[in-house]
Amino acid sequence: MAYCDSSCPAVFPDITYGFYPVFAELNHIPYQEIPLQEDFSIRTEDYIGIGKTVVIANPNAPTGKFLPLADIERIVRSNRDSVVIVDEAYVDFGGESAIRLIDTYENLLVTGTFSKSRSMAGARLGFGCGNKALIADLNTIRYSTNPYNVNSLTMAAGVQAFCDDAYYMQNCKVIMETREFVQKELEKLGFNVLPSQANFLFAQKDGVSGKYLYEELKKAGILVRHFEKERIKEYNRITIGTREDMETFLSVLKNILEK
Repeated sequence: MAYCDSSCPAVFPDITYGFYPVFAELNHIPYQEIPLQEDFSIRTEDYIGIGKTVVIANPNAPTGKFLPLADIERIVRSNRDSVVIVDEAYVDFGGESAIRLIDTYENLLVTGTFSKSRSMAGARLGFGCGNKALIADLNTIRYSTNPYNVNSLTMAAGVQAFCDDAYYMQNCKVIMETREFVQKELEKLGFNVLPSQANFLFAQKDGVSGKYLYEELKKAGILVRHFEKERIKEYNRITIGTREDMETFLSVLKNILEK
């Protein structure tokens, strides 16, 4: 609503956070989806000087792939007259934040959430970082449509989460270590696992239906995320839990594969 209209469309990857097209359609905003490369990475050149409102999840979802900060800066620098939004929901799991670039580029907005690395998914709290003019545009709309969108209890919890940053970053470190363990175990089982800088892995095994694995795991009480898009229908997104959780997941997965 703040940065797009019929003359200023949005652009984002074809495989990314599923609500980008939903938000665009809800607000009657034209949008363009740019295909990821064969390895599911973003091709930086596709966004250079594109002249539209760019939205990039970094790390991306559901792939977990991270676009280096130098490439983000190239995109921002080449679109000086357009807003570039970098969604960093998963950045604390091994990525590098673009927040340090907001003092250099007036067209950059970096968004974050407390739902992932700060374990506050139910609080529904997020934040945006950018120059004063970009934030003023967001506040204009907020005060016009939903002025009380953050309640005082949620805000207090968010402030305290920032105060306990060392605790949450240690949690992220443990999750990253567990992610590496699970990736190696999946690869031993013959899975193709995309390199991830998020709190999940995106994996598939040749000759085994992604939907079948999803359904069999669900029968055993283990939920992973399956997508029906043609390019990724054989993959499942596996969220990283505790080491015990993941050992249970791997044990059940092995039993399914043996069947």
